[in-house]
Amino acid sequence: MITRFAPSPTGPLHLGHAYSALLAHDMARDGTFLLRIEDIDQTRARPEWEAQIYDDLRWLGLTWPTPVMRQSDRLAQYHDRLNWMWDNGYVFACTCSRRDVLAAMAAPQEGMLVLTGPDGLIYPGICRPACPQDTPMPTDRALRLWLERALRDLTTPFTFTETGKGPDGETGAISFGADEALASIGDVVLSRRDMGTSYHLSVVLDDAAQGITHIVRGQDLFAATKIHVILQRLLGLPTPIYHHHRLIRDDQGRRLAKRDDARALSKYRAEGASPGDIRQMVGL
Repeated sequence: MITRFAPSPTGPLHLGHAYSALLAHDMARDGTFLLRIEDIDQTRARPEWEAQIYDDLRWLGLTWPTPVMRQSDRLAQYHDRLNWMWDNGYVFACTCSRRDVLAAMAAPQEGMLVLTGPDGLIYPGICRPACPQDTPMPTDRALRLWLERALRDLTTPFTFTETGKGPDGETGAISFGADEALASIGDVVLSRRDMGTSYHLSVVLDDAAQGITHIVRGQDLFAATKIHVILQRLLGLPTPIYHHHRLIRDDQGRRLAKRDDARALSKYRAEGASPGDIRQMVGL
């Protein structure tokens, strides 16, 4: 078994991060636990936060092989796969701003349903061309997955194994078809103009490159798994086993975010908490 923990160095690790990292580390007790730094958002990533990640995880008692994979070192690999998808008509360039998408949703065409998916509002197809463009892949615009074209070349149903639970208790063999994918996912962004990639593309390629067999992550990412399974099939990559876990929440029932400094591991450490105390707090 090979698991991983893949934080972004954009703020302090909190109790929710600790739970996910500890769970992934525990599950790989007889296998391998890997650490990956997801730093594609260079506008927010900071070296001091990356250093704090290593320090906090070592304090928790976690160990991992080195060197650690960093997404900022893999931009060429992301570009290569995007270029392949462009040449095969699986992505298209998009100049829509969030305001453009919201405006289209505010005045939908007759018969258009306004739906939300893993990335928020499902893209209404404003920039989607009538046919693939016979030009070099642009690097100054966002690139979206042309889902309908991709689905034409893929066999269905799509399946993955869930050993944890989704938000509505989904577990075991999960299956979905093309119609469900079109209705619930849409043309998600695979490359942001200022990044050259996106979370969805990077995480799929990185998991395959590291040979991850079991993905451990929060239930808030359960819906995104359908995107990842489709990309895995499209790119000829294996589909790992997924284990989505409960979220650690605050006293008001809200899931923790990096702005919740009061629950940062560094503060618990400064107040004298032990790694055992953290395990007890998160229910491990």
